[in-house]
Amino acid sequence: MGRNQLLRSLSALFILCLGLTGCSAREETGEPGANKGDDSPAVYGENPEGIRVTPSAEIVELEDGFFLVRHDGDDGFEGFLSQGGASSDGEVVAYLAENLLSGFDLDGIVGGIFGCSTIASENQAGEKLFGRNFDWENCEAMIVASYPENGYASLSTVNMDFITQNVSGAVGMALQADEVKTLAALYAPLDGMNEAGMAVSVNMIQDFSTINQNTGKPDLTTTTAIRLLLNQAADVDEALALLNQYDMHASMGMMVHFALADASGRSVAVEYVDNQMVVIETPVLTNFYLAEGEKQGIGTQQSHERYELLMERLGESKTMEMPDMRDALDSVSKDNFEEFASTEWSAVFNLSTGEAWYYHRENYETCYRLQLAK
Repeated sequence: MGRNQLLRSLSALFILCLGLTGCSAREETGEPGANKGDDSPAVYGENPEGIRVTPSAEIVELEDGFFLVRHDGDDGFEGFLSQGGASSDGEVVAYLAENLLSGFDLDGIVGGIFGCSTIASENQAGEKLFGRNFDWENCEAMIVASYPENGYASLSTVNMDFITQNVSGAVGMALQADEVKTLAALYAPLDGMNEAGMAVSVNMIQDFSTINQNTGKPDLTTTTAIRLLLNQAADVDEALALLNQYDMHASMGMMVHFALADASGRSVAVEYVDNQMVVIETPVLTNFYLAEGEKQGIGTQQSHERYELLMERLGESKTMEMPDMRDALDSVSKDNFEEFASTEWSAVFNLSTGEAWYYHRENYETCYRLQLAK
């Protein structure tokens, strides 16, 4: 198989979007993954505060369409940055194919984006929280716990349909390998939190513009930018400094903006207006421009409604506990707007303790709890 054929086949590997999340708790007696063998994640039932799960190198399905895995060791990302990064999804795929997945026969990996929301707050103990909803059609989602050789440990979430849809034959067989799926997922995060208490999410803006900086700096796509920040940024200031060191190129030509939050309580939006990076202090981000100027407010009407609902929630109390943030995410999930899309996952991250609460497909009665080891 030629290199050009591979790049054409894989060029749609990375697309992105993200939103806001919350975690509800109920007693669970089932144990997803309990029959997976000694290497499967530990899953504890009958916990009034949710189902505790511990990821391992084996991909385990927690429930239909919702997966969990852990990666330890070299993720190849420092090599990716040292060779100049990538200015397109195809170049990201080329790097993976040539440097990390060369032992596999990959031919045909293929990957719109709807509404998403994020919210940042703190609880009564002063711990900083970040929540996010990912809104999409039904998809396969995977939580990836990453423990790189050089970089911060992190939890991130990936829409696996961007990696595995429309594949068959040899590539379909290759993608059954956990190693292939996991390595590809490391380069396609849509949100996450690292051990330093840094959180990041990406949301789409409905606009004909795109992001395509060309100033001679090394290059990043949207998903590889998220991986960079999770691996290397301890707080918002470091994240902004890192983003300024690279030229950003929007995956699939989509206009997006980032939500960043850290354990100090700072939360910002990062937008790209006429290819210039603009930073806005805000605790909430949905899917319209916040930056002052001619772009301000451009986006979907529903995204304005979700923004107002979340801001109202923050205005009602100076603090929010994890269940409160879950409820806030529930209030702006897709089932409230009678649309065909759904909120595929919601996540509440405690940036002070490294705990994550995950909800799947708007079932806010079942919470999967993970602890990011520091």
